[in-house]
Formats: sequence, C-alpha cells, structure tokens
Amino acid sequence: MSTHLIRISEVFSGLVPEILGILGAEKIKKLGSEYFLFHTETPELIRDSSAARFIRWHIPLEHSWPCNPEKMENFIEKAAQTIYYKFESRNPQTLLVGRLDPGSPKQYYKALASNFRGRALQVFELPEGLPKTAEQQDPAKETLFCLVGKEGLYCGVSSPLEAGGLHPGGTKFIAQNTEDTISRAGAKIAEGLHFLSMHRRLPKKGAHWLELGASPGGMTSELLKREYEVSAIDRAPLDPRLANHRNLSFLKEDVAEFVPPRSIRYDAILSDMNGEPQQAITLVTRLKDFLNPGALVVFTLKTTGAETIADIDALESDVLAITEQNGFSLIARTHLTYNRQEFTLFFEKA
Repeated sequence: MSTHLIRISEVFSGLVPEILGILGAEKIKKLGSEYFLFHTETPELIRDSSAARFIRWHIPLEHSWPCNPEKMENFIEKAAQTIYYKFESRNPQTLLVGRLDPGSPKQYYKALASNFRGRALQVFELPEGLPKTAEQQDPAKETLFCLVGKEGLYCGVSSPLEAGGLHPGGTKFIAQNTEDTISRAGAKIAEGLHFLSMHRRLPKKGAHWLELGASPGGMTSELLKREYEVSAIDRAPLDPRLANHRNLSFLKEDVAEFVPPRSIRYDAILSDMNGEPQQAITLVTRLKDFLNPGALVVFTLKTTGAETIADIDALESDVLAITEQNGFSLIARTHLTYNRQEFTLFFEKA
C-alpha cells in the first residue's frame, strides 16, 4: 500500500468519485480545493488508466505534517530541518514549494511557500550549477516537491516528467491582465508549450505555425510574441491590435475550405476549434502533406456534452484513431489550468 497526492481540476469535480474508484483509492482525504491524499495498492493506475488524463499532477507522499502553519511557532525552521534530515540523502536536483490552494486570494500561504523554500535551500546547500528555478530543471531528474496550506505540509520526490509538471501542482502562472491580452486562450497555449518542453524541444524562433480557428487571436498573439511566423484562418476577424503584424498572415475563410499554397510547408498546426472533436481533428490531418517531417500538432480535445469517463474515452479514442491513420503519434496530453472541460493533446508527424 502506497500513499499519493494527486490534483484533479475543479471542472471535473463531478467525476472525482469515479476517478478515485478507478485508482483503487482508500482512506481518502481532500486537501485544498483540488488535491486528494489517498492510499492505493495500484499506484501504476495513476499514469496508466482511464483516470490518468484527469490527474493534473501528482507525487508519492513521503512526508506529511498535518498542522495549521499559522498557529505553529517557528514552522519554517522546523519544517526545513525536518525535510533536510529526511530527504538530503536523495540528492534532489532542487526543492520547489507550492500552495495547496493556489487560487486563494489570501496571500499568507504564497509568502509562506516562498519563505519556506528560501530557508530550505539554505539548509540543503545545493551545489552550484544545480537548478534554482522550475524552468532550469532536468525533467527526468528527481526534485523534492512540497505543498503547504492550512492543512499542513506535504512532500514527495519525483521527476517533473513523472509528476506531470515543472512547478508544484503543475501550474505555471501566466499573467492575463496586461494591455495586450486578447483572450485567455493566449495563456492556454503559453502554458501548453511550457508543459510540452518537458517532452520535446519547442519549435525554433521563426518556425511557421498554421492556426485553425484563430479568432479573436489570443493564441495568435502569444505565438507572435515568441517570434513565430503565423498563418491564421477563421471566418471571424482577428482583434484589431494584431493588424499589420509583420509575422502574421490572416485569411478570413472557413477552415474546412482552406487549401494552402502548393509550395508551402508548416512546422506546426494549432487547433482550438469548437465542435465535434472527430471533425476538428479531421480538418487538421487533411493538411498533413503541407507539414514538414516531425511537425508539431497542438490540438484541444473539447468534451462538451460528455458526461462520463467512458464518454470522454470514446471521444479521445476516435481522435487517436484518426491521427494514427494519418501518420501522427501522440507525444503527451494534459489538462491545463486554462482549459475548461477539455484536454490539450500534442502530436508529432512521423
């Protein structure tokens, strides 16, 4: 029997009992708004079952201190010393601390997480050259992840790749209140590419993206910020702030009728289109001959109307069958912070 801490986004709260049942979860305890602590005899199901797609992030739970940190004297020092004695011999590449309830407006635990990490890094005395930030990690090497909240302190060692994200909880904060923010979709592709970076190299600057269903341009804007060339297709117009961008070509046309110039080849396709997933992925794969070898496909699997895990399984199975028939292989899938009842799938052209 092993103990695990998993995160399931609140948008799937109605499916939580079914998800935990598939995992063989016992002695379940909810922590924060999205975390569940439980025992199981089948930990492999966390990454190898129909429930896996709903698990945003997870760690094996190797240390817990149920308490109220706000009422604990010298909590930071006691916690830092404890995890040092428990995990120092594991030689983690770094130590990262997050919050059990990252969406809470209360700033106490945000400051506590930062201060606790600072003190713990002093105690561990990690050698020079090791990663000091989440982005500097080797996705395949082990990290000591810690989460704090009003329920206490919970820690475990895992590689970011196994955990499902470089940051504790899997969330990379993306600012959305800037003057040039067009829509939340920009944050979605930004976080999606951050996640993908654990699995393969991202397209280089100057790579040519084809974006299907681009309006109003939130994702378009994010791709342009990354110095990509973008060809955007949609029947609706893009936000006026994108007008005349030197790396943007916009065609106001139905995606189903779009035919690229015969000589063009794209390095990546992005599809966040609404509608039936089978139809959306067919509109992507029909363009396979216009993609360079090894080209990337970022596809949003919409699950509107699906009420059970079996319904979502069927939708994804249909999409995977279509992509496989057309020479695409699945690299990874995830549920992003900025996804609703949908998943982001990453494919590569053979």
